[in-house]
Amino acid sequence: MLTALATIMARVLPLARLIDSLNAGLGRLLTWLTPLMVMLTVAVVVLRYGFGLGATALQELILYFHALVFMGAAAWALQRDAHVRVDIRFRRQSAQGQAMVDLLGSLLFLLPMCLFLAWSCWDYVMVSWARSERSADAGGLSWVYLQKSIILLLVASLLLQALSQIIKTLCVLTGVIPSHLPDVPLTDQPSEHL
Repeated sequence: MLTALATIMARVLPLARLIDSLNAGLGRLLTWLTPLMVMLTVAVVVLRYGFGLGATALQELILYFHALVFMGAAAWALQRDAHVRVDIRFRRQSAQGQAMVDLLGSLLFLLPMCLFLAWSCWDYVMVSWARSERSADAGGLSWVYLQKSIILLLVASLLLQALSQIIKTLCVLTGVIPSHLPDVPLTDQPSEHL
């Protein structure tokens, strides 16, 4: 039975790798919005305090980018194991123990949360699209429906990453791969390499 499951998991592992690549690509792309947000914020401040000009559209654009960075890259953070863990014993467990914790977390918490979020926000986003919702502020952006759609990006990317996590943890539990955790260092701080 375990051998048959291992064979199946080995065949679906490339799907997990593809999902990881897609979420990593999206995450890396969105990291470039951070310096852009800084530059836009400086521009807003200079316009406001240097020239006495308001820049509502730029301020809203910064909010859109902020939402994209955090919601769009959440799945990448999960994939890199860069999310917050509450289990203080996790790092001391075996690879199989870690895989079991992450499998149960994905099945019991991540998937239900994503499904609930999809169910609860679908109408919210669709109504915004149907109305071509615009900013309530004068001079604001006319794409509020796009900003609200970022919630669906969060849901879709996290659902895909949950599927990848489930596949990889089952691969660990069946002996197909040694660990589901990435070998990527979370920081390049010099002090950590001493």
